[in-house]
Amino acid sequence: MTVVDSNVLAYLYLPSKHTPAAERLLDRDPVWAAPVLWRSEFRNILAGYLRRNSLTFEQALALQHEAEALLQGAEHEVDSASVLALARDSDCSAYDCEFVALAMKLGAKLVTMDTKLLRAFPKVAVSLTAG
Repeated sequence: MTVVDSNVLAYLYLPSKHTPAAERLLDRDPVWAAPVLWRSEFRNILAGYLRRNSLTFEQALALQHEAEALLQGAEHEVDSASVLALARDSDCSAYDCEFVALAMKLGAKLVTMDTKLLRAFPKVAVSLTAG
């Protein structure tokens, strides 16, 4: 099992230079997990594509449903105390710390491209492109 942040999901579904790495990760470990927050973050990414007319509404909705299917049964609530403690002890947002808290709770790695998370939590966070 791998915890992925919302950007890794976006790389999987929205073509970018990191899409091949996201696809390789899914091939290596098809069991992805995320805090429930991922839904709002992913919707926000899709909203940006909608505003730039890079996706139609129907395409955005289909991608949201596809991502929801991928994470079905692997969305988790995280403990507020854990998230706040991680945010207190780092320079990372509480939003980002939700992903770290979940990875720690599950004993899994968090795959991300967020340099702030990679620096603050090197024992938990690993780069999507490292490997």
